Amino acid sequence: MSGDGAPTIDIDGSGLTVEIVASQWHTDVMDGLVAGAVRAAEKSGAAYRVTRVAGAFELTVVAEHLARQGADAIVALGVVVKGETPHFEYVCESVTLGLTEVSRANAVPVGFGVLTVDEVQHALDRAGLEGSKEDKGAESVEAALSTALILRSLA
Repeated sequence: MSGDGAPTIDIDGSGLTVEIVASQWHTDVMDGLVAGAVRAAEKSGAAYRVTRVAGAFELTVVAEHLARQGADAIVALGVVVKGETPHFEYVCESVTLGLTEVSRANAVPVGFGVLTVDEVQHALDRAGLEGSKEDKGAESVEAALSTALILRSLA
């Protein structure tokens, strides 16, 4: 399981704003990811806003816009399930490279909560739902806010 060895992160996000950008495909999974992200933001004391986009591919342009608007941290949530065509590889690579570029170019942490899975059950196992093994929505917020605090301390 990919979550083995994950750190426990306790964050005081007071005074920070995290922008949560989430796709709409695979509603059950996305509802779990968004709920986990919101729980983690609230637990940290950070302000947050959730913006929904059509799919994973659209996460990048909205994240770029939010980074330029001065977000302290951004969390991108989505699900891409492997199918029978190469579309999966194109979308996964584009989203990964795009979000990396948003973070690097703007010096804004982007929590990567885009699940790239072989089957829907793998996503459900990571969605933070009852019975899930992991909560990637919460983990993505924790990682982004933790990095925002590190960047702030280095300023």
